[in-house]
Order: sequence, then structure tokens, then C-alpha cells
Amino acid sequence: METPHELTLVNLQNGNLAFKVHEFDGNSNFEGIQRLNYYSLIWVTQGSGTVKVDFAEYAFGANTLFAFAPYQPFMFVAGNFSGIAVHFHPDFFCIIKAHSEVACNGVLFNNIYQPPFVNIDATTAATLGMVIGQMRAEMQNPALAQHELLVSYLKILLISASRLKVAQQPQAGEATAGAKEPFILQTLKDEIEKNFKTKHSASDYAGALNITAKALGKITKAHFNKTLTGLIAERIIIEAKRELYLTNKTVKEIAYELGYPDEYYFSRFFKTNADISPQVYRDTVGFGRGVQ
Repeated sequence: METPHELTLVNLQNGNLAFKVHEFDGNSNFEGIQRLNYYSLIWVTQGSGTVKVDFAEYAFGANTLFAFAPYQPFMFVAGNFSGIAVHFHPDFFCIIKAHSEVACNGVLFNNIYQPPFVNIDATTAATLGMVIGQMRAEMQNPALAQHELLVSYLKILLISASRLKVAQQPQAGEATAGAKEPFILQTLKDEIEKNFKTKHSASDYAGALNITAKALGKITKAHFNKTLTGLIAERIIIEAKRELYLTNKTVKEIAYELGYPDEYYFSRFFKTNADISPQVYRDTVGFGRGVQ
């Protein structure tokens, strides 16, 4: 039964979570590896702990705000902490389409090379607390244009956190500073993110975007200095490394989940793109035993 501690809006067309605000106390809300199909902002207001995400492990304390993109695996492995979380589905608010408005893609989300969190100072904490309070009030007493108002509050939340992260970690903003990607490239990255486990060829994505593979390849080379095939391979390797790092699945299982029924072909593909075999990567990273 829903309580004021947990407020949820559901997409009536498909039953998926659209928007949710909830308080949490302890690690029980995030047990095991999390692979959510929506964006998550998890604000630890009290306590401390340890989290594994992507290819690293981080210790954290009070007033840490985590930002996880859809399907990004993370796992809180230790600690005693409490706080509040805001979750939103891309159908409710798409940060990629709204990049010019909030500029959080590549800063808060989808930047595997930077820590997925920001330390919240007193000023930002006051702003976040006020905005989340407004969200909760609106969800408990819905009125005209509820979606638009909640999106406005969400934008304030994202902008405030993004500004603070760039101030604390200037390199986090370098990926977006002055980068005006053509809309087709934003769409391409979105398509790769959705389909990289089943579609591995450049022609698959060119067809989906109604452009020739040659033309799309020229655009990706000009803006990313990478081939289209290279972009696809990079995303597959990132996911493979995540699985090798965070789980105890066999290489064969990981290969199959990524669309490679031939384990040996996948191992050669991984070594070609990562300069190391999957098993050696797992052993080198040191978390080969995974989690139970």
C-alpha cells in the first residue's frame, strides 16, 4: 500500500513506472545488482557505505547524490544509510531530447569515466529539499498540468546537481562544453543503447535512422573520431566489462546475453577491442568471484 513515504505515478498506457519519490532507510531498497529501466537520483542524507558501479568501487558518506542511467548496473555492497530517491522514466522526461535545457546528459548521467555521484553542499541541499518537497505535495494533491509542473521541478533538481558536479569535477563538463551534436547522433546513441545486445552491424543502425551506412559513418567519424562499427563495439565491450566485474556469470553466459552464441568468437571480439581476454580482464580487475 502506498504511503506518503512512497509516491508513484504510473504510465497508464503500459503500466511502467513514470515518476516516483520515496524515502529509504538502510540498504534493503537496493539489495543485489540494480538494473532499473528508468533514471535514478539517490540522495543519501545520513550514514555511509560502499557502492560498486561500472568498473570501480566507491566509499560514500552523508549528502552524496548518486545519478544512475537506465540499465546502468550498480550495487550497494555495505553501509547503513538513509535518504530519499527520485526515479523517472525516459517516457516521462527524456534528458537527451532536453539536453539544451538541462545539460545533464554526460555530466550526471552516461559518463562512465567520472564518478556517478556529487557531494551535496548546504546550499544545494536546501534547494533539493525544497524542490522534492514541492514534488511530494504535487503528487499527493494532483491538479491541472501535473506532468508539466513535476517536469519543471525535476529540471531544477537536475540543473542544480549538474552545476554542482561541474564545479566539483570540471572534467565532467568537458564532454558537453561546446559540443553541438547533430540530432541524428543523439538518436544514434539512443538506438545503440536500446539495441546493442541484438544489433551489431552498422547497417542495422543506418537503416533505423533512414540514412546510408556510409553517410552515417562519415558523421560519426567527424564528431567522435570513431567509426560506426567502433561505437557499437565500444558499447558492447562496456557492458561485457560490467558483467565481468559485477557478476559471477560465465563468459559463455555473458556472450549469449550480448548476442554472441559462439563464446569463442565473442572472446576474440573482446580481446580485439579490449586488448585482453575476458577471463584475464576479470582476474585482473579482482572481482571475478562476483556476488551471490
